[in-house]
Amino acid sequence: MATTCTAPGKIYLFGEHAVVYGETAIACAVELRTRVCVERSNEILILSDIGTTGLDFEMHPYVSSAIQKLGSPDVSIEISSEIPVGSGLGSSAAVTVATLEAINIECGLLYDKTNIARMAHEIEMEVQGAASPTDTFVSTFGGVVEIPSRKKLDILECGVVIGNTNKGATPGKTAKLVKQVALLKEEYPDPIGSIIKTIGSFAQHGENMVMQKKYQALGKLMNINHGLLDALGVGTMELSALVYAARNAGAYGAKLTGAGGGGCMVALTDSPRQVACAIEKAGGTAIISGFAPDGVLQV
Repeated sequence: MATTCTAPGKIYLFGEHAVVYGETAIACAVELRTRVCVERSNEILILSDIGTTGLDFEMHPYVSSAIQKLGSPDVSIEISSEIPVGSGLGSSAAVTVATLEAINIECGLLYDKTNIARMAHEIEMEVQGAASPTDTFVSTFGGVVEIPSRKKLDILECGVVIGNTNKGATPGKTAKLVKQVALLKEEYPDPIGSIIKTIGSFAQHGENMVMQKKYQALGKLMNINHGLLDALGVGTMELSALVYAARNAGAYGAKLTGAGGGGCMVALTDSPRQVACAIEKAGGTAIISGFAPDGVLQV
């Protein structure tokens, strides 16, 4: 019998870049999932849209590292995903977490979710050279999470639309943008330091708004957060076009999500179809999603 597990992607409501400097962020799991099916086999086999390989750290670095991390058992692994790669939605975390958990169950290894999240973060660190534990934690445990405290907040009861610019998804993009912000902070320590602190404060205010279900106020803060990320130099014309299209279509708020420099934006709304339509008209790919209370699951 094969074991199939799915793990969700994530978005940030607040805190990109500021979280690097120890500020608070709020990240949410979303119902875009990566599905991994694992079956015991006579050899190691990895099947995905990219191709079919054995252990291959070039083509399938995260899955190969997950297999190796769990002692290289002979398994056949099939992967399919709804999460666009390299778009800031945690695609690498989701495939790593789902692979670890599916092998864990199929091979009876008895690791708990805390260990799955830890190993997944270690794999992202090995493959990327640097990685926040946020993506792997949210993908493992789901829900709405305050970082770095890992405090669980209430699930949002409004719609969420993700807009993908389909641009800027290059290897090492996140590290490059983090370095770019660090250099800017070095050059202008006081004003840039203040912007980073202000972004951190949004997450603290945002926590109360999430718990009180004040989504309109939450949206306003997201809009300001987007402006400050623009000020840090990580916005793009394409991202802002989608952000403003979503707002003009009635979204409570919209901002880039992830490192910036392309990739995706996110909008909170109670009119998801209207907002999705506006994002598509502005040149993006719109994905209507929802917030995911569950992290990695066996299905």
